Amino acid sequence: MTQSLKSSLDGLEQRVAERTHALAARELVVRQVLDAAPIAIFLVDMSGRITQANAHTAELFGREPDALLGMEYVALVDPNEVELRRAKMLALMNGDIAIVDLDRRFVRANGEGFWAHLTGKLLCDADGKRLGLVGAIADISQRKLAEEKLQLAASVFTHAREGIMITDAAGTIVDVNDTFTRITGYGRTEVIGQNPRILKSSRQSADFYTAMWEQLGQCGHWTAEYWNRRKGGDEYAEMQTISAVHDEAGRVQHYVALFSDITAQKEHQRQLEQVAHYDPLTNLPNRVLLADRLQQGMRQAQRRQGALAVVYLDLDGFKAVNDTHGHDAGDAVLVTLAQRMRDALRESDTLARLGGDEFVAVLIDLTALSDCVPLLSRLLGAASSPVQVPTAEGPVVVQVSASVGVTMYPQDDADADLLLRHADQAMYTAKQQGKNQYHVFDLAHDAAIQVERESVVRVRAAMANHEFVLHYQPKVNMQTGRVIGAEALIRWQHPEQGLLPPGAFLPVLEGHALSIELGEWVIRTALAQMQAWQGMGLLLPVSVNIGALQLQSEGFPARLRVLLGECPSVLPASLQLEVLESRALDDMAQVGSAMAACQAIGVSFALDDFGTGYSSLTYLKRLPAKVLKIDQTFVRDILDDPGDLAIVNGVVGLAKAFGRDVIAEGVETRAHGDLLLSVGCENAQGHGIAKPMPATKVPDWVAGWLSGANWLA
Repeated sequence: MTQSLKSSLDGLEQRVAERTHALAARELVVRQVLDAAPIAIFLVDMSGRITQANAHTAELFGREPDALLGMEYVALVDPNEVELRRAKMLALMNGDIAIVDLDRRFVRANGEGFWAHLTGKLLCDADGKRLGLVGAIADISQRKLAEEKLQLAASVFTHAREGIMITDAAGTIVDVNDTFTRITGYGRTEVIGQNPRILKSSRQSADFYTAMWEQLGQCGHWTAEYWNRRKGGDEYAEMQTISAVHDEAGRVQHYVALFSDITAQKEHQRQLEQVAHYDPLTNLPNRVLLADRLQQGMRQAQRRQGALAVVYLDLDGFKAVNDTHGHDAGDAVLVTLAQRMRDALRESDTLARLGGDEFVAVLIDLTALSDCVPLLSRLLGAASSPVQVPTAEGPVVVQVSASVGVTMYPQDDADADLLLRHADQAMYTAKQQGKNQYHVFDLAHDAAIQVERESVVRVRAAMANHEFVLHYQPKVNMQTGRVIGAEALIRWQHPEQGLLPPGAFLPVLEGHALSIELGEWVIRTALAQMQAWQGMGLLLPVSVNIGALQLQSEGFPARLRVLLGECPSVLPASLQLEVLESRALDDMAQVGSAMAACQAIGVSFALDDFGTGYSSLTYLKRLPAKVLKIDQTFVRDILDDPGDLAIVNGVVGLAKAFGRDVIAEGVETRAHGDLLLSVGCENAQGHGIAKPMPATKVPDWVAGWLSGANWLA
């Protein structure tokens, strides 16, 4: 071999080595670039097997890199789509399609399926020879999940049975759903950019909306029933909930309102109330509504220190109309006379039909009997005016009259039922005296009134002589053994009769102004005692019974604040006022307002003897009492009476549902306590724990209790 040829071969070998090294370096760079890519990139030969794959491919499918090489590509796709994907791959290799660019489901090595976006193209060499396919796969599982959530939200928004309205922070409507359009009559394009006030009804006052925005600002949500107006002008009732949507900084971004049309329910409710409260023949109030109106009138008379009249009216000669002309004619007479008598009264008065030919009127805003005499004369005139009625023989004119009985409240200082009986008695007197006249009930029980007056005078003297004392009955948590407080109970240390319980003297003060004075003495004395105990190191919350008259008296919260100020070391939260449930329900709005004002001071409330009055969920919801006291009449027999146990269980359940505490009175034995604990009532008081005791004995009793003394005899 010549030197020249040898040199040429050596040079060629060097150039081949250099090119090989360069290619290896380039391949290494390409491999590093591919491995750095955030998506899976792979090559498939013409037989459909993977020849190369980057690191992300192995990571995405949960396989070792070497395990991927030689695998069929279709082994990575959803098993249910293998043949379909194989056909798509062959079509790409054959040039039937230019590119694959779509979402597909794949499977990891552990069998977990996931969504990914696949891009695939034919791979050729420099001469155009088909080498296989190059593919890229990007995991889009999170995007698909987000899309599904958006689709679900959009479907819920569109197909929700409730109307949905979304506004921006300024209250401008940005979107509504189809149900909104169906309920309001406004199309989506008509309301976008508008303010919801386009739906405003004249029934809602400005104060209503002010309160709504205040609650939204404070709580972030608001729920109420109210009236709006459709596009055509018709008003409709709706139940609506508005929620504020905040950003991460706590700023309001949107308001979302969900509402449903409850007009039909409201109309049905109105019809039910009509049936429940009105006489179907005359459309006058019935007994139920009369009782409510009479109670309202009596409370109003108390507040205004005025009077009212209860008027009992019975038609004279009405039976003859029925007997002579038939019941249809009798009904026509009743309807006509009912309207005439109603017209004879003032707008503020109530005329009710009790049944048959008996009516009752409640005349309010009076000062004396003389005020109602003109009204009674008009009633008699209306009842005796001729009435033309149809009969089988043709129209006839009939005429009846009325016998009327009257009693005045509070001169007749009775309850509602007794007032009606007194007026009824007076009506019979009027009928016996010749009919077509009125008679005023004679307060023949002067002697009883005199006894009552003397009793009030004696109670007043007892107050002046400091004959009243407070005893205290401890309250405990039977579960923890902790003394949670005591109830202050008034006693009369009578100089001749000895120690008298409250039942011996409080009933005579019912509704009397002296009861307010005595109630204030109880609060002042209890606060002073609490302050004295605190000086001895005993911090004991005390509950005090308060009469409805005192609670509803003008300025009571202010007086309570003054009494608390007299004992500055006593925290207002240590005082609890117990309101007898049946009394608290007499004037729900006024009682609730007074309770809220006292709570603002820090004093809490308990509903005493809960379950013995006219309880309902509405009352429980509207009265802001912290504690429900289960009356001892239910507790006493829970060991033997399943009905009483069910009532106790129900009260405990109600307390928990409404977030109230509950305490049982009348715990006499350990068995009572154990049974109460089993139904979730931990707090109790009763003779089995401790009898009411003088204030001087309370510290020693508490010390004995805390030292582990047996809590039940």
